[in-house]
Amino acid sequence: MRRNFLTSLFLVATGLAIFSCSVSKPTAPLPINPYKPENAELYKTIASLDSTYFAAYNSCNMSKQAELYAEDIEFFHDRGGLMTSKKDLLASIEKNICGKVTRTLVKGSLEVYPIKDYGAVEIGYHSFYNNQEPDAPMHPSKFIMMWRLKDGQWKISKVISLH
Repeated sequence: MRRNFLTSLFLVATGLAIFSCSVSKPTAPLPINPYKPENAELYKTIASLDSTYFAAYNSCNMSKQAELYAEDIEFFHDRGGLMTSKKDLLASIEKNICGKVTRTLVKGSLEVYPIKDYGAVEIGYHSFYNNQEPDAPMHPSKFIMMWRLKDGQWKISKVISLH
């Protein structure tokens, strides 16, 4: 009998604990401050590199793209998975993007943060225009790019592309 009482007491206490955790007061939204670059010079550098890279991307300048990718590139695509071969990544862009897709950066979405002893992370939104389906709607999607500064040269070392 004492065992049943203790078991029942435990179950009631557990239920109350779970219930009290699930009932919460409405909270005010987190205050999100507008983005302001921590380092204006770094922001300008990465914004310029983004522009350079995507000008090459949009015009199919494969040698310029290759120049900006690190040899150990990691490209994460939410639909396509992970690609770690620079050669395969460039071949895929040439086959699937060249002449078919144009990228535009969503104005005001670019954020750049320094990464100590590495380089910088670039976060933003961009849209892709499908040249083969001119009436297809464009939807902004988030991207994250890691830029590594090594021996005075900036290289794209990691990309996360989300749709």
